[in-house]
Amino acid sequence: MANYEAMDSATLEGPVDRRHLQRQTLGDSSLEREILSLFRRQSATVFARLAEAREHKERRDLAHTLKGSARAIGAWRVAAAAEAVEAAGPAADLGTLGGALAEADAAISHILAA
Repeated sequence: MANYEAMDSATLEGPVDRRHLQRQTLGDSSLEREILSLFRRQSATVFARLAEAREHKERRDLAHTLKGSARAIGAWRVAAAAEAVEAAGPAADLGTLGGALAEADAAISHILAA
C-alpha cells in the first residue's frame, strides 16, 4: 500500500510514477509497456462500468479495482481519486477520478509512443 505522506511532491506531481513502475517491473521496459497497455484497457472498461453502476457494492468494488491497478503502476492521483469514490458510496462524484484517469492515459500514451 502506498504511503502518500512519505512520498516527495515530485513523485505525486506526475500522472505515473516512473520510478515506482520501473521497480515493479524490475527495469524490464517491455514488461513496463505491457503493464501500461493493460492498465489503459482495464481502467477504461472499469471506469465505464463504474459510471453505469447503481448499486453501492458494485461501485465500491469497481473503485477498489481501479485503486489497486493504479497503485501497481504508480498512478497515485488515480489511486487517491478511486479511493475517494470507494469511500463515498453511491452518490460519489466521478469527475476527479475521470480527470485523473485522463491525465494518466495521456502520460501512458506518451510513454508508449517513445
